[in-house]
Amino acid sequence: MNWPTNWIDKLTQKTARNVAHTTARRSFIGRFGSVLVGTAALPLLPVARASAPAAAPGESARVPSQSTGNIQDPGDPTACDYWRYCAIDGYLCSCCGGSHNTCPPGTEMSPLTWIGTCRNPADGRNYIISYNDCCGKSDCGRCLCNRNEGDKPVYRPQANNDIDWCLGTTTNVYNCSTAVLIGVATEASAS
Repeated sequence: MNWPTNWIDKLTQKTARNVAHTTARRSFIGRFGSVLVGTAALPLLPVARASAPAAAPGESARVPSQSTGNIQDPGDPTACDYWRYCAIDGYLCSCCGGSHNTCPPGTEMSPLTWIGTCRNPADGRNYIISYNDCCGKSDCGRCLCNRNEGDKPVYRPQANNDIDWCLGTTTNVYNCSTAVLIGVATEASAS
């Protein structure tokens, strides 16, 4: 019997003709352009970084305490309360195979940064800190730290820590964040 094949052919042909009659090429091109612009803007949206997974019973999610070895740079770079981390948001590179100012092997430091001004408890002075994301591997998942001291809204991106800053690297996959000391802040910029 031939009738089921003819019936499917006729239905497909009728549906295709109906779509062709009711849809204009210009509207398709307009919608396609909107989709392209929308997907191009997607990497510009802020990224919420998930918290680190819980440690299994008997295991510690924390890495051993460290020291910078400099009395003028006190604190533990693997702890969220380290003085340089006053405006950080992300996993600490010092827990992920790097240090507080270097990226772990296999990642690259983003040339785009946000900045903060943090007070060093050793000398009581304010310092400008550049927070650089390290990119190229999936997120580290250790030592999540989210401190928002001096954080500005997203329309002031240079001082906002909620943006994925891996846009200037080979790949925009986030791994961890560093806190590079840039210099001493003047009193006017410390406010």
